[in-house]
Amino acid sequence: MWEIIQANKTKSWILFILMGLCLILLGYIIGRVTLEEEAGGILGIFIAGIIWFILSLISYFSGDSIILAVSGAKEVTPDVHPQLFNVVEEMKIAASLPFMPKVYIINEAAPNAFATGRKPEKSSIAVTAGLLNMMNRNELQGVIAHEMSHIINRDVLFMTFAGIMLGSIVLIADIFLRGLWHSSSRSSRVRFGGSSNDKGQLQVIIMIIAIVFAILAPIIARLIYFAISRKREYLADASAIRLTRYPEGLASALEKISGTNLDLVSANKVTAPMYIVNPLKGKGLKIADLTSTHPPISERVKILRNITSATYLNYQQAFSTIKGKATPILPPSGLRDNKDIPLLSPTGTEEKSQDSKTSMRNLGDLMRTVNGYAFLTCLCGLKIKLPPTFKEPKVKCPKCQRLLDSKAI
Repeated sequence: MWEIIQANKTKSWILFILMGLCLILLGYIIGRVTLEEEAGGILGIFIAGIIWFILSLISYFSGDSIILAVSGAKEVTPDVHPQLFNVVEEMKIAASLPFMPKVYIINEAAPNAFATGRKPEKSSIAVTAGLLNMMNRNELQGVIAHEMSHIINRDVLFMTFAGIMLGSIVLIADIFLRGLWHSSSRSSRVRFGGSSNDKGQLQVIIMIIAIVFAILAPIIARLIYFAISRKREYLADASAIRLTRYPEGLASALEKISGTNLDLVSANKVTAPMYIVNPLKGKGLKIADLTSTHPPISERVKILRNITSATYLNYQQAFSTIKGKATPILPPSGLRDNKDIPLLSPTGTEEKSQDSKTSMRNLGDLMRTVNGYAFLTCLCGLKIKLPPTFKEPKVKCPKCQRLLDSKAI
């Protein structure tokens, strides 16, 4: 599947150039209007070029850290959630990845996950506490396999570049429009250094063009982002089945994630495309299929449940069957492997579903663990939860009044 890796590298360069040009054009128009001189446009291009260069360096070297920070993700150790680390390591071995991705947990109840990083050896996988609480092992394995596939397919470099560049264009356009709004109280006559009616009319036209482009630039950038990235979800699903040989795990996980109405508060329009399922659905935002980075969940699930062999060729056949036409989605190298790879049968050892009270308690405990809480169990059976700011040597059990040594944790 070397074509996928090469194609994603090419897409990253295309995105880099197109969004850079969009940023430079926005800089020219803003400079032309703000400084009210011909030279203002040249200065705007120069400033935008510097911004583009700086953002490119930031995207490549620190983009993953920024996205993780914006998402509220916290790096955790195996003792926080041993099963999560076990599954990540299992999928890392299945993918023949020589490096173990860093593992992060997002302290939110809404189930979701994403991967980031500029290259496999600098990659990270982030999952929400809600996902860990809701999924059984097979479903968690399907989600992690999907995110691991984004890493081995080099999707993460593309998505990191896209997120930082798109966010910058949106921010600059928003600052410009807000600046115009707040400065509208000045003279209604637009002053551009000349009294000529013709020159004044020309400047008014430039002002109108600037406003229109400042509105359209983020939309254009986002459409570029969407147009290039949507196919990657199908490819990650196909690659995930190669890793797990159990499509039902991923299919069931997608249904559970898409079926919840919980908001993922930390997600925004820039980071949303990185998640396995669109996290903005619960915020009343309707994203049309034409501009969505995520294929319909129902379609992805149908494809997964039509698979009879863990091969790319079989995924392509299932994809074409659901689409109702022979639509190429996978590169030729993946389709040349006709060797049958049987799917795994259900193990019959799935965890029983938790009642809502137990589920909420476990979720709360996990989120507290991520936030550095310590747990102390009294002889009476009560579990005492101590925040990281608790420094007292002793703590009294509120149930049996025993004094417990908080340092013995």
